[in-house]
Order: sequence, then C-alpha cells, then structure tokens
Amino acid sequence: MIIVSGWIQVEPAARASYLEGCIEVVVAARAAPGCIDFHLSADPIDSGRINVFEQWASIAAVEAFRGSGPSDDQQDLVLGAHVEQHEVASSIALT
Repeated sequence: MIIVSGWIQVEPAARASYLEGCIEVVVAARAAPGCIDFHLSADPIDSGRINVFEQWASIAAVEAFRGSGPSDDQQDLVLGAHVEQHEVASSIALT
C-alpha cells in the first residue's frame, strides 16, 4: 500500500477557492483504479494550510494517476508544500 501525505500552504484568503478547484481531481482520483482514499482538507488550526492524504493499492496506481494535480492557476497559489510518499509494509485495522 502507498500513502501520500503532507500539507500545502496557500494564502488564507485563497484556501477555499483552491480547495473548490480541486474537486474534479478528488473525484477523478477516487474513481481511478487502485485508489483506496483521496482527500484534501482545510486544516482546523492554520487558515492557510491544506492537508493532503492519499491511499493507493500500489506505486503503479499512484504513477498512473500522477500529473492530475493542481492546474497552473492553482499551482501559482501555492506558497509552500511538504508532501511525501510512503510505502507501507503492513497495516492493522483499528475499526
């Protein structure tokens, strides 16, 4: 399993429009083969931060979807980011 997680920083006034502009990407990701979960969310503490979480069945699935990220207009709003890809060897269900 692959986890992509981290954050994107934008101006607080631009966060809502940035997230609205990502709706099509989220819908497409969730429909993509190998996508287990995909979401971008407004951070409840930092008004300019967007939290990133993706869960994929394989590296191949992530790479097939890669390139469907922010448009150039949205990319211009990004002030900073820290997003990492993790390969998970095992998991235990907690629910």
